Amino acid sequence: MKIEPTSYYHPLRGVKGSSAKCGQGRGLFVKSLPDARIRTSSRDERAVSEVLGVIMMMAMVVTIMGGVWVFLNPYLVDFQDNTNWKSAVSIADRIDDRIDVAGSSPAETGIRNTYSLKSTIIMPVENIEQWSISADLVSSDRITTSHINYTAMSILSANETARSVTIENEETSITYSFQASHEAVIINHNLSRQHWLLVTVYDEDNTPIHRQFEIYLSGLTVITSFGEGEHQIALMNNARTTRFPNEAWQVTRLPNMEIDSLANGEYRFSILLTDITLNGSLGSSNTMAINFDSLGALTLFTGDAYNVRFVVNNHLHDVITPQYHDSWLTDYKINRASGTLDTYTGYAPYQRASGSDGITIETQDAKINFEVDLQRIEVSR
Repeated sequence: MKIEPTSYYHPLRGVKGSSAKCGQGRGLFVKSLPDARIRTSSRDERAVSEVLGVIMMMAMVVTIMGGVWVFLNPYLVDFQDNTNWKSAVSIADRIDDRIDVAGSSPAETGIRNTYSLKSTIIMPVENIEQWSISADLVSSDRITTSHINYTAMSILSANETARSVTIENEETSITYSFQASHEAVIINHNLSRQHWLLVTVYDEDNTPIHRQFEIYLSGLTVITSFGEGEHQIALMNNARTTRFPNEAWQVTRLPNMEIDSLANGEYRFSILLTDITLNGSLGSSNTMAINFDSLGALTLFTGDAYNVRFVVNNHLHDVITPQYHDSWLTDYKINRASGTLDTYTGYAPYQRASGSDGITIETQDAKINFEVDLQRIEVSR
């Protein structure tokens, strides 16, 4: 059988191929070897293109997801910070309630409470606020007491009625007698001011005519982790101060003091001090059980008082004490600006208008019923 080659034109490549006819006029088409390679290469290129397309699609999806994450991340961080802040405020509110309950309870009684602390820790702040409260207990004399150093003090009696003084701390009480004098009497004592110091001046009939009380108060702080740092809530002497990351401390609640006008025209001025003593270490844990036990309340002042004066110094930060003064003296400054101080009653600066020398109570010569109580709470695990 004779095969006669013939030529044809390839429709894709535009080159000549070859074919042959055989049999009874029927043609057998045979591809050339280069044509087969071209067809295989075309399939490989399509396969590679599909793989590249999938890779590019995945890269696009990853890029979009990364962009969405970058865009949403600040909002997610703010959401987490807001959740942590609400949890910290809730914990601080619960601690405040437990302190109030324990402080009002009889000595050696208390309560136990458990807190869930996922991103929050509770820390003590010791000797963070210093208070000095003084008042004359009679209207017949004006007594001024001042501490020269830790073991010496002076007593100045305007009408020379002072005859003795009793100095007390948590452990000891000492009494000194002296002669009447128109000058300041210097008292040297060996009583250290460990936590608080109570000075009571008496006349010749052993009647208390003046009292001064000084104490360093401690509290608790709730610290919460934020995306940009730490958020802190300080609970000190019934007051509350907060601090957000990269911001200053802000007083959100003042210490517990009230001035009430009575029906007989007199005024009642009450101060509630709260001191927290830490027994052991609180440490840190996801779940913490804390005991709040009462150490018994002390009544420091009760009854009529004159020339009332109190001085507060908060050592947590320098901005806190001025905020106290600004809040207490706002009404005084308004009345001073309007020229109505002759009818003003309320908080007033003792000497300098800033309140740095202390704050007194202006009642326009009306009698003051003075009440000062100290709540003592022991905190332990």
